[in-house]
Amino acid sequence: MNGGGMNNGPSAGYGLSVRWSLAQAPAGAAETLREYVVGTSMARFMFLDGLAFKVWRMRAGEWFEGTYVFDSPHERQAFRESFEPGAAQAPGSVIIGSAPIAIEEYEVVAIAEGPAGFRRGAGPGTA
Repeated sequence: MNGGGMNNGPSAGYGLSVRWSLAQAPAGAAETLREYVVGTSMARFMFLDGLAFKVWRMRAGEWFEGTYVFDSPHERQAFRESFEPGAAQAPGSVIIGSAPIAIEEYEVVAIAEGPAGFRRGAGPGTA
């Protein structure tokens, strides 16, 4: 990743989260979201310039979230500026039936990769 941070060493990245409420989502939204992410969205983000990684998180019936870590603040800002104007029409919003309730930048304090390594692919809920 690009240099940065207080110690002038490599930066862990620049975070952005996009969260939707699932409280009023239609029945079956959680399964539809899983299918969309695994079948379509993962491939799109695997080739997004400047994206270090993305994690899709969900608590069925409560919330769904995309958590992004970008290589630079510029790349994070460029993605945010391209996403926000159409957020209410994004595929996740269409599936859920509402726009995101929060789009927030955050500080990535550190990232640790454990002995099992980073994983790529679908979670256990998609099996």
